[in-house]
Amino acid sequence: MTTPEDAAARLLGRPVRDVTPVGGGCIGTGARATTADGRTVFVKTMAAPPEGIFAAEAASLRWLRAAGAVPVPEVLADGDDAIVLEWVAPGAPSRAAARRLGAGLAALHAAGADGFGASWPAYLGSLRLHNEPAPTFAEFYAHRRLLPCLRLAVDRGGVTAADARAVEQVADRCADLVGPAEPPARVHGDLWSGNLHWAADGTCRLIDPAAYGGHRETDLAMLTLFGAPHLDDVLRAYTDAAADLGRPLPDNWRTRLPLHQLLPLLAHAALFGGGYGVEAGEAARSALLVG
Repeated sequence: MTTPEDAAARLLGRPVRDVTPVGGGCIGTGARATTADGRTVFVKTMAAPPEGIFAAEAASLRWLRAAGAVPVPEVLADGDDAIVLEWVAPGAPSRAAARRLGAGLAALHAAGADGFGASWPAYLGSLRLHNEPAPTFAEFYAHRRLLPCLRLAVDRGGVTAADARAVEQVADRCADLVGPAEPPARVHGDLWSGNLHWAADGTCRLIDPAAYGGHRETDLAMLTLFGAPHLDDVLRAYTDAAADLGRPLPDNWRTRLPLHQLLPLLAHAALFGGGYGVEAGEAARSALLVG
């Protein structure tokens, strides 16, 4: 496995020093390092990385950053086995930062996308998902997300036949379940609390995205599924900002949380097994009841 020091020096084209291990996310090995000209950077590597995983992360980060809505680390370099980002000193969550995050997230979603999908793949952990465009979100969600993830989870023994049938019913009825038609939103795609980097400068940065043109409720559902610091403040600020932008959330958006939480639950069932398959089945049945 390439060391963070070697990867950073090779990708940046200059030596690095003072390499200190830090968290690298749910996958990978992270380190803080200092370049020869005194800049502090963050470098992430991993053993046997899936093909294109760091290029996909770099593309996602750059696309989210281009919206100018939520702080996102700058990508300094990426390669087959590593990515180098600007270093952002960690801090503690605060209500003020959470409110800024909620407002910024609404603006990020409103920045939009050219369609449902993206020109790069998405990774949830080490699980590769396809981003080939689809004409509607319902078609994208059913055929690019739910059914491929379901097949993997079933093949790996993470979902029972009965729960799989419930998910298949959701996919079949997706057009009726997703609610009012919306234009493609610029979504993070893997927005759980571990991908919120609370910084020392009083902001919260988005990290480790699996970004694409999708539905804004998927990001909100992910936050709600696994929880986040000051979540009520995030959602309240999001709701207010979305209304100010002329894109108010539907009053019943929370009723669709199980539908949008189905994807991360299936991904976890495929990756980790355990009780996630059961939770996916429960989410699918709840989504069908709403519809």
